Amino acid sequence: MERGRYGRNASGGGLMTALGSSLFTHLGLRPSEMRRLPPRIAKLMEQEEERSERAISWVQLTLTVTFAALYSLAPRPVDASMISEPVPWALGIYFIFTLLRLALSYRGWLPGWFLMLSMLADVILLYSLLWAFHTSYGQPPSFSLRVPTFTHIFIFIAVRALRFDPRFVLTQGLLAFFGWVALVVLAIDEMGPTSITRSFVAYMSGNGILIGAEADKLISIIAVTAILGATLYRARLTLLTAVREGVASRDMRRYFGAGVADAITARRTAAMAGEAEARDAAILMLDLRGFTPFASLRGTAKTVEVLTRYHSLVIPIIEEHGGVIDKFLGDGAMATFGAVSPSPTAAADALAALCAVMEVGPAWCRSLEDEDCPVLPIHGAVVAGPVVAATVGTERRLEFTVIGSAVNLAAKLEKHNKVAGTQALTTADTYALACKQGFHAREGIPLAPTEVAGVAEPLHLVRLG
Repeated sequence: MERGRYGRNASGGGLMTALGSSLFTHLGLRPSEMRRLPPRIAKLMEQEEERSERAISWVQLTLTVTFAALYSLAPRPVDASMISEPVPWALGIYFIFTLLRLALSYRGWLPGWFLMLSMLADVILLYSLLWAFHTSYGQPPSFSLRVPTFTHIFIFIAVRALRFDPRFVLTQGLLAFFGWVALVVLAIDEMGPTSITRSFVAYMSGNGILIGAEADKLISIIAVTAILGATLYRARLTLLTAVREGVASRDMRRYFGAGVADAITARRTAAMAGEAEARDAAILMLDLRGFTPFASLRGTAKTVEVLTRYHSLVIPIIEEHGGVIDKFLGDGAMATFGAVSPSPTAAADALAALCAVMEVGPAWCRSLEDEDCPVLPIHGAVVAGPVVAATVGTERRLEFTVIGSAVNLAAKLEKHNKVAGTQALTTADTYALACKQGFHAREGIPLAPTEVAGVAEPLHLVRLG
C-alpha cells in the first residue's frame, strides 16, 4: 500500500478493504505516471495537488455562499408558497460538509474515499434539490427533469478541473451521468410507461417524458466530461514537464551557479560546442594554503566537512558581489565577474569580493584552531582583462568556461602569494581599473616589480592590505 498524500493508508481503512478496487480505491492511488517519477519530483507534484484540493474546497465554499445569497435575495415565484423550503437545509448541510473538506485539505488528509464522498455529495445535493421541486410544487416527477437548475451540474464537473488529474473530472462526470439516468428511471417508474412521449410539443407543453431530450442532457454531460478530461490529460503532461524542468533548472543553478544557469535558460537557441564571445572581465582565484597536507593527515569525512564549510563561507560572498563560480579546483575556486554577462564594474566587484573574503579569513582560521585543526589561511588573487567566454565540449557534454591570459595570470598570482608571503594580490593595472570603477574597499600597497613563475616579464603588483 502506498502512503503519503493519497491517504495515510491508500486503502482508506475498513470501508476501502470492503470495496476492494472500486472507484473509491482508484482515486486513492497515484496515477501511473506519478509512480514512475523520481521521489522528489513526485513530492512536488503531490504538493501541487494538495494546493489544488484546497483551491477546490475554497471554490465549493464560495459557490455555496453565493447560491445561499442568491436564494435569499432573489424574488420568489408567485407560487412560492407551495415550496416546502428544502433548499436552506440542503445548503446548510453542504456548507458544513464543505467546511470540513476545507479543513481536512489544509491538514493534507484527503484520501480517495473522502474525495469520492465529496463528489457524491455534489451530485446528491443538486439532484435531491431537483427532485424535490415536483413534490414542492405538487407536480408529477417529470416536472423535476425540466428544472433549469440542472445546468449547475456542469459547475461541479468543471470545479474538478482545478486539480490537474483527469480521473476526478471523469469520475464526477460519470456520477452526474448515472445520477441523471437514475432520476429519469425513477420518474418513469413513478409515472408509468405511459408518461413517455415522442411528441416534442407534448413534452414542452405537458408532463410527458421525452427520452430524446433526456438523452441530449446525458450526451452533454458526457461530452463536457470527455473534453475537460482530454484537456486535463494534456495539461497534466505539461505540468509534469514544467515540474521536471523546474527541478532541473534548480539543480543546474546548484551545479553551475545562477549566472551560468540563467544564461543557458535564457538563450533563444540551444547551446553548441565551439560558441565563444569576447568579454572584458575579472577573474578571482581562491585557495586554502596547506590544504593538501591537511587532507593527507585527516580522514575523508573531516576533509570534506572542512572543505564544505570553506565553500559555504566564500561562495555567498562572491555571489553577493556579482561573481559567478566557474569551477571548484579541489580546495581552490575560480570565479568570474563580467564574463557570463557584461559588467562595467567587473574589476571593482572582483576586488571587493576578494577583500570581503580576506576580512572573514581570521575568523575562519580561529574556528579551525578551536577544533585543534591546522590553520588553513585563505589566499586569493584578481586579474582583469579580455577573456573569451566559451562553450566547450561535445554535443553530448558541454561546459561553460572562461579562457584567456587573465585566467592564467590570476592562477599564477594566487600561487605567488606563498612566495611573496602575501594573502591577496592583484596587478597594478587591475587595481587602477577597479579604482576607476569605484573600488574603495581597501587601499592597495604597491610592490616592487616582481618576477612571477611562468611570466616572462616582471610584474607591477599590488598587495591588498
